[in-house]
Amino acid sequence: MMNADSPVRGKRILIVDDEPDVLETVREILDVCVVDQAADFDSAMDCLSIQPYDAVVLDIQGVRGFDLLKFSVSKGFPTLMLTAHAATLESLKNSINLGAAGFLPKEYMMELKELLEEVMGGGGKRFWWMKTLDRTDAFFTERYGSDWKEKDAFFKEFHASLQKEDKKPRE
Repeated sequence: MMNADSPVRGKRILIVDDEPDVLETVREILDVCVVDQAADFDSAMDCLSIQPYDAVVLDIQGVRGFDLLKFSVSKGFPTLMLTAHAATLESLKNSINLGAAGFLPKEYMMELKELLEEVMGGGGKRFWWMKTLDRTDAFFTERYGSDWKEKDAFFKEFHASLQKEDKKPRE
């Protein structure tokens, strides 16, 4: 349960997923937010085009999530990816490259509110990604091995940049 001073309280969040049960679950998780829902690409584009959002949560498959991510980021909305079948290293890499604020496999869905609180509370994208990778390390380690961040040059460099950024003094 979120406390009264939660940075997401009263914030307008768009959730896009083609699975009605996921939309309902996320609405329950974010019960202190104003939640709009879209079940397909066109409905999501309509919402993103007319309504300002404090954050957007996108599925990848079934809703053209990467196309929505590009548009959402271009509008300046912090956007998180929440996915099941597309929870792969390639999708994670794409999400980072396209400007997502975070990435959660759906089996971590119950942690969505905490990640959104971190995004709404500030800290910048590097901070958000550090928190995302901390949360999902076990998921990717189980699937790709304990050295998954070192095997791929992209992740090796990205992880090193996060660690370097974390060591900088905060203003």
